[in-house]
Formats: sequence, C-alpha cells, structure tokens
Amino acid sequence: MSSEPAVPEIAPPASLPRAGEAAAVMPLVDHLTELRNRIIWSIVAVAIGSVIGYLLSERVIDVLIAPLPAGTPTKVFGIGDAFTIRLKVSVVAGVILAMPVILWHVWRFVAPGLTPGERRTILPWIPIALLFFVIGVTIAYVILPYASAFLLGFQTNQLQVILDIRSYFDFVTTLFLAFGILMEFPVLLVGLSRVGIVTSQRLSRYRRYVILGIAVFSTVATPGGDLVSPTVLGVTLYLLFEITIFFIRRSGR
Repeated sequence: MSSEPAVPEIAPPASLPRAGEAAAVMPLVDHLTELRNRIIWSIVAVAIGSVIGYLLSERVIDVLIAPLPAGTPTKVFGIGDAFTIRLKVSVVAGVILAMPVILWHVWRFVAPGLTPGERRTILPWIPIALLFFVIGVTIAYVILPYASAFLLGFQTNQLQVILDIRSYFDFVTTLFLAFGILMEFPVLLVGLSRVGIVTSQRLSRYRRYVILGIAVFSTVATPGGDLVSPTVLGVTLYLLFEITIFFIRRSGR
C-alpha cells in the first residue's frame, strides 16, 4: 500500500470576469445616480444661461418684437405679465445657451453603454446636433414675420387685434423650442443607424408613415394655428429625412 497522503481534489474556479468587464457593468443604483448628476448639471447650466438671458432680456424682447408688422400695438393686461414675459424669455434663452452642456451630458450618460467603435462613430455628431438646433431656432425666427402677418391678416373693422404680448411670447418661445428640438430628428436617425437599429431600407419602407408622423408633429408642435409654421417645419423635416436616408445609404447601412 502507498504511504503517500491523499490529496483532496480542488474544484476548478468559476469563470472569472474578463478584464474590465466588472467595470463595464454598472448597477441600477449607479445608473440612476449618474442620471441624477447629469440632470443636475444640465439644470445648473440652464440656470446660468437664464441669468445671462435675464440680463439681456430687454434686448432680446426688442429683437423678438421686431418681426411684427409696423404699428402693431402690444399690451400687457396683468400686473405681473411684464415680469412673467421677461422670466419666460430668460428661461428659453437659458435653454438655448445651455444646449451644448445638455448635449454633452446626454452623450456622457449614453456613451458607457456603447462599444468603442460606436463611440468613435457617434461622437462627431454631438456638435452637429448643436448646429441643427441652432438652425432650427434660426428658421423659426426667419418665418416669424410671415406667421405673424398671416395671423394678423384676418383682422377686419369689426375684429381689431390688440395683441396681448404675453400670448405673443408664448407663441414665439414655443415656436423656437419646437423648431430647435425637432431639428434633432435627422441626427437621431443617423445615430440609430450607426448602432444598427435602423437602416436606409427600413426607413424607405416606412416613408409614408414617417411623412404622416412629420405632418402630425409639425401641426401639434407649432403654436398659433397659422399655416406657415407647420408647413415650413414639415417640409424642412421631410427634406432632412430624405437627405438622411441618402447619407445612411452612402455609408453602407
């Protein structure tokens, strides 16, 4: 008989996570904490932009009133309306000024869930998204005189408009934000194509539904009830949609 002591069998270790895998998996609580921090920084950026907007609000109001037809009377009817208007203009200006920071924090929140290749592909589109937002706001300002003239053109001797400047600025600020945000539509499609969610063929196949959606969103998103704003927004979005399909197809997707 052998005198050697029995050596106990040792079970093979469970498969260990690959290097960096543990760091790549973030618990739900950490995700929510990260989201909260990004939202807080975005709100701080909007607040700082709003302070700047408030300091410049008188000049901004002059610029926004300029597109109205000459001689259009502007009145406020509430004791706090003048302050409310300046506050609303300041907040919208704050959102516009803070948009680079907001887009950056959106990117920083989404980026960890992407592969290195997807991050390299999508990162250049962040400044493009900012450019499209600025283009949307610019288009809104360009069509503002035509939309205002269209709506004021329905005056008669019996129906004279005494413009409540508060309702006018509600119209203007909503119009600017609607154009700016909806102009991110092509950038979103390109981003989805880069991660393999949509393709040019799929977008072409659902073109009629996209056109219907553009028409509905353009009508709902633009205030005032005029025909100019939704028409310009809808046509612009459709042209960008077709350009986006062409771009995605040329990129091989």
